[in-house]
Amino acid sequence: MAGKGQIDAMLDAAFDYIRANVTQMTVCTTEPGTYSQALTVNKLATVAMVSGDITTTPGDTSGRKMHVGSENTITVDTTGIANHIALVDTDNTNLLFWTTCTTQQLTTGNTVNIPAWDDEILDAA
Repeated sequence: MAGKGQIDAMLDAAFDYIRANVTQMTVCTTEPGTYSQALTVNKLATVAMVSGDITTTPGDTSGRKMHVGSENTITVDTTGIANHIALVDTDNTNLLFWTTCTTQQLTTGNTVNIPAWDDEILDAA
């Protein structure tokens, strides 16, 4: 047997960890490098999350895909320019995952919608 490979359960384990621990999704002004940056320093808005907000399916190309459902009418806490989304675990003070989002100006007191998004782990190549 030649080549590389892995079982889906190995890739699912990474996404399952996020699903099991996520408690909030935050909209941030810059790429968060720490839990504190994602939840306080760079946070513009936040929404509570539960494991059912994230599903795991076969990847579009290969491997596995994490699908994060949309969240709508989230109150903006701080005025600033949004450019990142983060998933955090407030129970264990962990930054779990972060990604870019459409850059946009947010204003305190308004609301923001976060569209559904995906992340994919490809099969070994």
